[in-house]
Amino acid sequence: MNITEVVLLAVSLSMDAFAVALCKGLALKKINVKNCLTVGVWFGVFQALMPLAGYLLGSTFAEKITSVSHWIAFVLLAIIGGNMIKESFDKDEECLDDSLGFKTMIVMAIATSIDALAAGVSFAFTDFNPDRFVYMTFVLIGVITMTLSAVGVKIGNIFGTKYKSKAELTGGLILILLGLKILLEGLGIIQ
Repeated sequence: MNITEVVLLAVSLSMDAFAVALCKGLALKKINVKNCLTVGVWFGVFQALMPLAGYLLGSTFAEKITSVSHWIAFVLLAIIGGNMIKESFDKDEECLDDSLGFKTMIVMAIATSIDALAAGVSFAFTDFNPDRFVYMTFVLIGVITMTLSAVGVKIGNIFGTKYKSKAELTGGLILILLGLKILLEGLGIIQ
């Protein structure tokens, strides 16, 4: 995995958090920098920690199943991406809660980062080099998610949920394409 793929993965994984941040911005009557940073930090921290946990979990099993690892990575990323695409067509607006309290934010942060946990598991089955990329990757995922989420609150406050479904659709497509690339590399079709 190179830096471009890491950035694409980070942006893709942050799309759920971005979509929820848009909803938060829509629900909040008045926003300030503190509101944007609160949402951004919650989502960014969880988005950074979950793939690390997934990677550590997946690495314990990676050696036992390396012959099919590219298939596992592809299936995990395709499921995550497919679910994001499906959600992008869901017209239900379930996000008009303006609370930024601990109980609300921890549930939302965990819910939006479950896909990052699964993506972290897929890292164990790719050419991911932990010595070189492990901390940078997870920090980058967190920083990108934090930034996009904070911006999402502001955009949501200004424009509403107009871009929510497009963000989820784009993120889902990118994850599926990354999974397909991993599969094709594992099968030796591309390098």
